[in-house]
Amino acid sequence: MPRSKRAKVVHLSKLDKKGKELKQKTYQNIQECAGQYQHIFVFSIDNMRNNLLKDVRAELSDCRLFFGKTKVMAKALGSSDATEPAGNTHLLSKYLYGAVGLIFTNREPAEILSYFDNYRPLDFARAGTVASRTFTIPAGVIYSRGGEIAVEEDVPLAHTIEPTLRKLGVPTRLVKGRVELESDYEVCKEGATLGSAQTTLLKMFGVATAEFRVDIRAYWTNRDGTGKVVEVQGANGNTNDEMDMHGDGEEEEE
Repeated sequence: MPRSKRAKVVHLSKLDKKGKELKQKTYQNIQECAGQYQHIFVFSIDNMRNNLLKDVRAELSDCRLFFGKTKVMAKALGSSDATEPAGNTHLLSKYLYGAVGLIFTNREPAEILSYFDNYRPLDFARAGTVASRTFTIPAGVIYSRGGEIAVEEDVPLAHTIEPTLRKLGVPTRLVKGRVELESDYEVCKEGATLGSAQTTLLKMFGVATAEFRVDIRAYWTNRDGTGKVVEVQGANGNTNDEMDMHGDGEEEEE
């Protein structure tokens, strides 16, 4: 009987390594974009969410976004006047640390800054993050939103959820088919680190506490042909200060 081709074993050692190829492609794309767009923004993301990042890409469909290795992006922007793809892009290198990305655009800087100032949707927190607020389930009958909205607008929690609540540490009891608490139960406290049980409870009651936020650290502009870098408020402790055009950018260490 012939051997099935579907059962063919392929050793990992024979697979092509695409890491280097991807880095080279990213490098080339950044170099090309630097010569095509008038502004380059360095941004960082707080509470990363892929679905929300996709919304940002859709809104900025006429721009180019890169979110990858900082060393690759820094090298593509140049480490000095001699290696930069456009005038003074190497000055952005000092802002390329941590989880950051680049936005290439021809839109006015004020429009980009205003968009991100206003785009801060909430999502459910993940374990390990810090609680941005205190959430307490009030005593008595437990409602589906845990006291977040008026009782008249809410509905009692289904009795089938009661075992799950007890497993998560909530001291509930069933009284005539309704889930109740003898006293208030604090799920989380503002400033405390959230555990998996706490984040599950927050999601169960529809309490979104994680703010997806894109912070602009600095931007390069070539509108007047001089290639200036403007530091945005909060980045490195300064406020909208234009850097010396001939300053040296710091590269991330190996």
